Amino acid sequence: MFPLTGRALLGTLISLVAVPVLGPATPAHAAPAGCGTATPAALAGFFDDAVPGRLAADNVPGVVVSVVDGDRTLFAKGYGSADPRGGAAFDPARSLVRIASITKLFTWTAVMQQVEAGRLDLDADVNQYLKAFQIPKTYPQPVTLQTLMDHTAGFEDQIIGTGARTAADVPPLGRYLAEHMPARIRPPGEISAYSNYGAALAGYIVSQVSGEPYDRYVQEHLFGPLGMAHSTATEPVPAALAGDLAASYDSDVQPPRRIPFTFDPLAPDGSISTTASDIANFMIAQLNPGRLGEHSILTPASTALMHERSYAADPRIGGFAHGFRDRPFNGHRVLMHDGGWEGFQSVLVLIPGCDLGVFVSANATGGADALADLMPRFFDRFTPAVPEAAAQATAATAEPSAGFYEPTRHNESSVEKLTTLLGQLRLTVGSDGIVHFKGKEWTPLGDGLYRAADGTDHLVFRTGTGGRRYVATDATAYQLMGPGERLPTSLVILLVLAVLGLSALVVLLAAAGRKVFRRPAATTAGWRISRTLAAGAAGLSLVFLVLLAAVLLGDTSAFLYGVPLGFRLLLCLPVIVLVTAGVALVGTVVRWRASGAGVIARAHQITLLAGLATFAWFVWQWNLIGWQFG
Repeated sequence: MFPLTGRALLGTLISLVAVPVLGPATPAHAAPAGCGTATPAALAGFFDDAVPGRLAADNVPGVVVSVVDGDRTLFAKGYGSADPRGGAAFDPARSLVRIASITKLFTWTAVMQQVEAGRLDLDADVNQYLKAFQIPKTYPQPVTLQTLMDHTAGFEDQIIGTGARTAADVPPLGRYLAEHMPARIRPPGEISAYSNYGAALAGYIVSQVSGEPYDRYVQEHLFGPLGMAHSTATEPVPAALAGDLAASYDSDVQPPRRIPFTFDPLAPDGSISTTASDIANFMIAQLNPGRLGEHSILTPASTALMHERSYAADPRIGGFAHGFRDRPFNGHRVLMHDGGWEGFQSVLVLIPGCDLGVFVSANATGGADALADLMPRFFDRFTPAVPEAAAQATAATAEPSAGFYEPTRHNESSVEKLTTLLGQLRLTVGSDGIVHFKGKEWTPLGDGLYRAADGTDHLVFRTGTGGRRYVATDATAYQLMGPGERLPTSLVILLVLAVLGLSALVVLLAAAGRKVFRRPAATTAGWRISRTLAAGAAGLSLVFLVLLAAVLLGDTSAFLYGVPLGFRLLLCLPVIVLVTAGVALVGTVVRWRASGAGVIARAHQITLLAGLATFAWFVWQWNLIGWQFG
């Protein structure tokens, strides 16, 4: 760990490494209407003023930036340290960062290349490209590459086991996809729900039709033509580049903890390590269109198609453009993607109307706060607000639905469903029609469209199959939870079980004195055994719930690599509780008419068994029976 505290150490590391790409004498392009003038000097002034303070404020060792304007790199600079232990300053041309989900943009570009080559069809059932396994036909509508690109394929989310500590722990991509296939929980095209599995599946399909492993394909068909000599999709990073890989940190703990290299079994969703200068070339190719100098990665027609909006819950809010997030900001259309992995926090943004692209990466978890502050300031400076382009609703919007919502990106078939207990949000609708959601007030604009009071986001309501209700914003979508999943119900159940558990403990202690909850006459042995078993089961249920809460509210990072042994053992308790409760129930029914048990004892027994029945419902509802790990 650091010899100094993170904040003290950062104070000694705010050294700046500048790479003059074209030099200040290079004439600036004329800024399109509604766009600010981005020059090397203006960009340097902005980032030199904005970044160093964020390093200290957010406990981040370093940040690296690159900005492009049309067909050239205007600015690339590193701030702070790429490796505080070794003293390496951030160098935009040499320091590699792990860009996580921004990798998906390379995967989607590879898909478009294979569409160009005639090997892939965006609207075909992906099963026709799969040989070793097939996607189950859960719904009449097939999963297509288009739905994968739009994150509307309908897969549930999975986190457990999506990381690996060593290369030996990473199976071949096809085998991993076959063995860890998430359930299909909604029809394709209904609503967006971000899916790492979907992106990895698309990358695997590219490998199948091209005959090249994913990392080699990206190297030959993207990095090579774009001159990205300091980039790789291979894990671990090849020896020739490994020495320049930036170190990343968990800055939410004190002192900050260095995060070891983590392998991604779903490589096409997040395995790329690159530099800010290299990724500038990718942004240029996307803006230029498809070309960098004499080299091309896509035809202009394919690039234009890739940038076309391909999905939105409503045309007036943000959606997807063939894998890019497509949303308005300051009235400008923005194509973007972010990524977080191993503590690295990165974002890539293209503003086609201003011929501008920006990439920023920070090497600590605190970078999320830094970027959340930095990017809006960048937009305000270089893409000042313009009137929003009017768009008409093309799909019927639904009436507002109050209740508790969970992200559409969630799990339903494994123990990961439990995380929805912590991720649900309440939505209310005032008598004035204002919607209260996500800590914001949303004002109705008419025709089913709402806008956040701060002007940064829009919202609509939609209805899906079977009457399922959704609320979608510029950034993400949520679905209305069922009666058995809402937070208040769960809290009531937990409180009831806690009371019953404490009651059981009291009974067990009182039973030692043989003076409580029975008549003076000797209680039958069978009744005492049944009562003790029920009380014991209730006590164990309380122990289980306390330990489960400790797991959920504690450090769950180990689940990234699989299910820890301790959690597997914890899931033995519900089985023991239910078996014990079953025996107690049988004993109670058989001996219900037996003498020796008073009204209070009988009432207590009924209460305990009712609580245990509730416990049985709870563990069944949240997939806590049967070691359901996906």
